Amino acid sequence: MPAHRLLELLSAGASSDELARVPADSGLIELAVRIRRTLDAHSRREAELAALFDTASDLARLRDLDAVLRSIVRRARSLLHVDVSYLSLNDNDGGTYMRVTDGSASALFQQLRLGLGEGLGGLVAQTARPYATADYPNDTRFEHTTPIDRAVADEGLVAILGVPLALGEQVIGVLYASDRRPRTFSPDEVALLSSFADHAAIAIDNARLIESTAAALRELEAANATIKAHNESIARAQDAHDRLTELVLGGADVPEVAAAVATVLGGGIVVHDADGAELGRAGSGPAQRSPHALASSRAAGRAVADGGSWLCAVMAGPEVLGSITLTGRPDLADADRRLFERASVVTALLLLLRRSAAEAEDRVRGELVADLLTDPDRDPATLLDRGRRLGIDLAAPHAVLTLHAEGVSRTRLASVAARRAALAGVFAEQVVLLADTGSPGEFANATAAELTRLLGCPVTVGAAGPARGPAALARAHAEAVRCVRALLALGRQGHGATPTDLGFVGLVLGDRADVPEFVRATLGPVLDYDEARGTELLRTLRAYFACAGNLTRAKDELHVHVNTVTQRLERISSLLGAGWQAPERALELQLALRLHDLTGQGA
Repeated sequence: MPAHRLLELLSAGASSDELARVPADSGLIELAVRIRRTLDAHSRREAELAALFDTASDLARLRDLDAVLRSIVRRARSLLHVDVSYLSLNDNDGGTYMRVTDGSASALFQQLRLGLGEGLGGLVAQTARPYATADYPNDTRFEHTTPIDRAVADEGLVAILGVPLALGEQVIGVLYASDRRPRTFSPDEVALLSSFADHAAIAIDNARLIESTAAALRELEAANATIKAHNESIARAQDAHDRLTELVLGGADVPEVAAAVATVLGGGIVVHDADGAELGRAGSGPAQRSPHALASSRAAGRAVADGGSWLCAVMAGPEVLGSITLTGRPDLADADRRLFERASVVTALLLLLRRSAAEAEDRVRGELVADLLTDPDRDPATLLDRGRRLGIDLAAPHAVLTLHAEGVSRTRLASVAARRAALAGVFAEQVVLLADTGSPGEFANATAAELTRLLGCPVTVGAAGPARGPAALARAHAEAVRCVRALLALGRQGHGATPTDLGFVGLVLGDRADVPEFVRATLGPVLDYDEARGTELLRTLRAYFACAGNLTRAKDELHVHVNTVTQRLERISSLLGAGWQAPERALELQLALRLHDLTGQGA
């Protein structure tokens, strides 16, 4: 019966004390107590294993490294029923530093770092073996250091168990369980914490892999976003380039291209030529450009900041064709800056096309000028028709100007001067203009002043006319050439004048003088009047000068009444103008009369 009672108590889970009170043989009771202890050990081991597997399962679900570490120390403290648990991780310097704690109250302890082999943790990290002590402060097996002992004392720890966190043969850290009272950790507890540390190491490694993978994914996403943005900017720039190129090839002018660029970049655009003259704009912008910014952009081959604006030199190889300025965008991203630089390339294409067209037109106009002045009588109708096709009516009155400048090419001079003329070209090494003006002298002087200012060197202009038709224009050109030569001989570089402005001085100084033309220009009205009416105004004028203005002597010379002389002189005044008796004008008239007689045209 006692044996039966003992078995009943064992099945009911009775304690060892309850079993010892059963009246039975002492050997039998001792066996029952051993059975109870074995059953208790198995139950405890089963509970520990269940807790270990639950913990490992929980760790496997965690993804964040910090969350994994906090869960590890919390579970370790719960599994071993200790006051404090903590975890240290190895660093690149060969030591181990405190990463996370549970139950700790000391800031000094939480910031502790152990060198290789220092303290219990340093020894565990070095040897990859677990170590336990019931009384750490007095345990001589470990290398004590002042910082470690001070931190342990500050936390009040006495008993410490440390097991390695290992991945294969690599130790990544140490897991600790500790009490603030003396305690001997059993082999089962060491094995339990070691098993838990093995799972924990895997969880830490997984979390690190997940974090590194997540970081790599973030980097990949960032790279993809950068690539996407780059591709979008390239596509945007290509689209803008295609649109601008299409505009240029479609015949758009500078203002249209400037408006398109301003729309794409969301700012104001100003385009200048190589001389700084504004060619077109869209939106607000500076009236002038900075020479320093232009030089910087030319040297760098890129757009440069210019105050609150951006400027990019418009280049064709090493040649500066002009510049393009962007306003309203002080902060320009790289993609938009590249787009702005592309716009400068398109602008260069536009300016080159404009220049090519202008050069082609200049050639056509120059050919017309050359043909007009070379042989105007050969086919005047064709010359008139060619002029109409270029937008100029050669049958209408035009002044003819001849230009001379030192230090600038004839092509450059003609290009700049053409803005003031109906027709411009180079003939016989000279720049020739046809201008629609009734005041050749004033126009010549104004043209000389403006071109001198624009080109920075004296430009001398001789003018004649107005004249109608090819033949008359050719004669006017000859007068203008003589006028330029006279101006240069007089030292009047940078001025403009007509033969009338120079009088007989022009005749004397101009080489290869056209004497009949001078006589005609000076005495023409009197000659025409005599020819039309059979009068003797020219003979009267000659007698008047020969008698030094004495009317009595003049009437005797002419064999007429003095009143007749007076009437004839009044008619001459109406034809030549009231100032014909002034000394300078009188001298020209006498010279013309003398030349008229010498050429055999006199009576």
